Parts: sequence; C-alpha cells; structure tokens
Amino acid sequence: MSRALLLSTVTALLAGCGEQEPPRAGGATTIDNRTSLAFAQPAPHLTEEGLALHRAGDAAFAALFVPGPAPVNPGLGPLFNNNSCNACHLRNGRGMPVMGPGPQRTQLLVRVSMPEGTPTHPHGPVPVPGLGTQIADQANYGLVPEASVRLEWVETEGAYADGTRYTLRAPRLHITPSDGSALPAGMLTSLRLPPPVFGLGLLEAVELSTLQAMADPTDKNRDGISGRLNEVWDVQRQALVPGRFGLKANSPTLLQQSAEAYLNDMGVTTPLFPEADGTHELPLRTLEAAAFYARTLAVPARDLLGDAETQRGEDQFQALGCERCHRETLHTGPDALADLSHQRIHPYTDLLLHDLGPGLADGRPDGIATGQEWRTAPLWGLGLTQTVLPYSGYLHDGRARTLEEAILWHGGEAERSREQFRKLPVSDRTALVKFLGSL
Repeated sequence: MSRALLLSTVTALLAGCGEQEPPRAGGATTIDNRTSLAFAQPAPHLTEEGLALHRAGDAAFAALFVPGPAPVNPGLGPLFNNNSCNACHLRNGRGMPVMGPGPQRTQLLVRVSMPEGTPTHPHGPVPVPGLGTQIADQANYGLVPEASVRLEWVETEGAYADGTRYTLRAPRLHITPSDGSALPAGMLTSLRLPPPVFGLGLLEAVELSTLQAMADPTDKNRDGISGRLNEVWDVQRQALVPGRFGLKANSPTLLQQSAEAYLNDMGVTTPLFPEADGTHELPLRTLEAAAFYARTLAVPARDLLGDAETQRGEDQFQALGCERCHRETLHTGPDALADLSHQRIHPYTDLLLHDLGPGLADGRPDGIATGQEWRTAPLWGLGLTQTVLPYSGYLHDGRARTLEEAILWHGGEAERSREQFRKLPVSDRTALVKFLGSL
C-alpha cells in the first residue's frame, strides 16, 4: 500500500472517533490563516493581559522612529539602516533583497568586521575603523551615512541531470566610504536578509538539553551532519552562552536580539545597549513589549495535508536527508505562557550551526560560527513567503528567487542531498517543491 493511500485510510478511520488530529505546526499557537497577514496574528489563547501586551508590542514593532528630540518615537540615528522594525520585516516575513534609499529603503544589512584586533566582547566581532560592525547606509538630515552600498547580482548557469537548465545568482557588494577613504585591507563582510519573526517564542521555549542532544559537532555517527551550538555573549548575564536566534545563531535571547536590532538597524539605544553615560532612548517596557510580540506571534497551519503529490514530496524530503538538519518535530519545555509550554511543534529546524559549503560562505565568523556555517533556517510558513511579500528572497542574503534555487545553493554538509535533488526526475522535484510550499 502506498504511503498516500495508507495515510488517507488511517485519517478516514480516525476522523469519526476523534482520536487523531492533523499535525499543528505551532502546537497551541497554530492558526488556520494562509493569507498575506498569516505571520501577523497573535497566538490564539492569550489572556486579556497577554493580548494587551502583544498589541503594545505590535505598536512598537510598527513605530516609525524620528531624530530626537521629538514627542513620539525619538532616537533614530544619527546613522541607521531603516526607521522601524516593520520596514525590514515586512508583514513579519522576509525582507526584499534591495539596498539603498528610495520607496523600499534598505532591507538588506551588511555586517562587517576585521579578521584581527580587539573584539567587542569574547567571541565578538572586531569593529572596522569608521564603520563598526554594521554599515549604516542612511543618516539623519544634514549628516552623511558611513558608506554607500551598491548590490550587483552575478549569475551562473547549471543543469539538472535530465538536462533542464537553471540559473543561480550570487551577490557582489560595492562599498564606498562616504569620506572617500579606502576600505581596510582584509575587511570581512556578510550580507544579511531579515528573516521571518513568527514562532520565535516556541523556539525560545525549546530546552537547551534538546538542542545539545541533537548536536554532533564531531560527526560521531558518521552521517556527514555535524551540527553544533554557537557560543555568544549574553549582555545581561555577562557571560558566554549558547546562541539560537539570528542567521548564525548569534543572539542568545529574543530580548537581546530585539535590543541589538534597535541599536544596529535604527541607532536607538536601550537598557541592554545604552549610551556611554548609561542613558538610553527606548524604555525597558517598550523593549520587553517588542520581544513579547515576537514571542507570541502565531504559526500558520500547514496546507494540503491530504494531497498525494504533497505527501510524495514529503517522502522525497525524507529520502534526500533534508530532515537531518531541518528537524520536523521539536518539543518545548515549561514556559510561563501556556501556549508555549510543553508543545509538540513542527518548525523544520534544529537551531544548530551547519557548514553549508563555500558557495554560501560569507567568510565572516560570528560567535564561534565559522564563515561557512549558518543556523538551520526554520521552514514553517515557507509556502507563504510570496503570499506575504511577493518577490522576497530566500537564503541568508536573498539570492535565491525560488525554492529550487535555494536547494541548489546548498553545499558542505548538504551537498549530498543537493546532488540527489539535482538528479531527481522533474516530477519528483515538483512534488518536493509542492511539499515545501505546503509548510
């Protein structure tokens, strides 16, 4: 009996007795919404107090900052990349792979550092003289940005085993300091596309012991997969701790990640990253509300669960070994919020660092992550990417225009899976992509 027929038979048998329900991607936070606003909904069972705090965080996320002094939302800049959280995380999804001023403004970020020197903290980046650790390509009126950044796409051609041609593109950055100086020799750069922000509270609630159990830094089982935890600086604890948020798992908590975004992306100081004299522009309650908002965003339910082609694509996902990094199922530990506590979730990630090969390498270490390592991206909601924001990109820098391109860029630990995908007949490739689109 085929898997599809078996599943449909079991589903039919159980439908009448209520013994089994379809897998809910975000556990109790799952919502049946696959519209353009699917990533912007609160978890469905928040208390009245929790919903009020979520709404306050929503307002903070949408707030447009302006230069101070000002009665509302002061503190922008003097140098920055964008003026609100929503401006980069459009509808809480990915950003657009664009740079520079204009109607869309910058939605890509350029992290920079030097290969040697005095780091900002243990395992931290070494600032670039005149640029720091992130290029601010916008500035308040009357000032000039640190640098201008022009993005060029370089295309290469390839072919599937059946002869079907495809084109991949890679970014090339052209950075020009505003003061006319030359860039320091050896400067490291990393182009980053803002990732989706829903479901983060569930990922924060996964216990560290669960992540440690999945890690295999020396590949003891010799399956070619050697995920490991990053080690990053926690500014509140003043200690090195495991990281789990960000494209290289370079932030330990949602609160710190929110504070880092306010500072690096908008130039807004917070209690976690204050001015030199200890003052700050954003109140702690607003920072906490913004982090709570990210924690309590709902996860959209999967689609096409009973579709035979989608189920065949899921079989291909398993057969190619994709699930060894993109772990379908995780369990959360205890949490103060009932919707996040002890949940069985399906994020398709292990939150670990993996070597994805030279093709995707940025060459810039982050924490203990090497220049070829990236955190496994969660795949839940993947099929809604273009619904939420048409023409948004995939992968860490937005280079992939389609899911097929994203797969074809995988190398390193994923090279064997990529090559197996490249050799699939078109019907199986189509089924796999349809499965990914159902997430």
